[in-house]
Amino acid sequence: MPDAPLHIKSLTLDELGARLTALGQPGYRAKQVMQWLYEKRAKSFAAMSDLPAALRSQLAAEFTFDDVQPVRTLGSKDTTLKYLFQLGDGALIESVLIPASPALYGEASDRRTLCISTQVGCAYGCKFCASGLDGWSRNLSAGEIVEQVLRVEELSGEKINNIVFMGMGEPLANFANLMRAVTIINAPWGVHLGARHITISTSGLAPQIRELAEQPLQVRLAISLHGATDEVRSQIMPVNRKYPLAVLLEACAYYTLRKKQWLTFEYILIEGVNDRPEDAAALVRVARQVQGVKVNCIPYNKVEGLDWKRPSEARQDAFMAVLTAARIPATLRREKGHDIAAACGQLRRQALPAGADRDAG
Repeated sequence: MPDAPLHIKSLTLDELGARLTALGQPGYRAKQVMQWLYEKRAKSFAAMSDLPAALRSQLAAEFTFDDVQPVRTLGSKDTTLKYLFQLGDGALIESVLIPASPALYGEASDRRTLCISTQVGCAYGCKFCASGLDGWSRNLSAGEIVEQVLRVEELSGEKINNIVFMGMGEPLANFANLMRAVTIINAPWGVHLGARHITISTSGLAPQIRELAEQPLQVRLAISLHGATDEVRSQIMPVNRKYPLAVLLEACAYYTLRKKQWLTFEYILIEGVNDRPEDAAALVRVARQVQGVKVNCIPYNKVEGLDWKRPSEARQDAFMAVLTAARIPATLRREKGHDIAAACGQLRRQALPAGADRDAG
């Protein structure tokens, strides 16, 4: 069976140049194609009007183009927009466009942040998240990751200022395609977004955190912590059984030392699970073990099919008071998009027939 055509937006400039040279084309054609893809936002190879017709035919035969198709969009009262996309094989993924919170990003609220997916479903089963409720199907290609950015800019009419890999899937479990996509998103010939405007989130894959520390781009890192003791974190994050807190914190310390930049501990507050004063005190102890950490607390976003609840604002404030008293850099993000089920995987679950994604895997 022949290999499936490669997604054109999975290639770097040098890789495309090598492929075009092999097809007998001059090297400068690669820059022309990239300009059509990322600057002019061409909708097809046929639209690349300054390329020879024969080359356009070759490209159409060699590569796939625009495999990410919009299925549904939900708008929020707070202007959060959630997009459901269908891939070339029929699988569904989500992207969420959020006006950045000044408290979280330290920037004006007209900044536009896009949360994008790296996998169809998720194998890590974090207990607060809808993405993994139907299991994992496959990794996204670099082109499918990049195309989410292009599609949302097209659909929203807005330039994306920040990208967070916090959508469906565990980004570091799709490491090669993730880093390829980050390279394309950052490159001057690609989307051309600064590395410091790109954040990668992980549930805590310690070996890949160390591997990320060796990458040259200064992307930001966020750790889905959500529990400051092994007992609490293992209840919320099954990955903690493989990489317990001591192992995770060693990897985080290595990352901040190697990269010379801060990382963020994401901490979803769940009523009666991890929001007690003693949980806040444990979080203080954990944060002090890694130099250059800030904490982002997020009240739980209700997921259909899960029993957990968000704490009252009084409990949220009491938790934050412990962190403030200990002088831990921390913010409380009363998240946007709560009215459109903006937590990872919820819109996709609404659109899938029962068991559909299990069958897809």
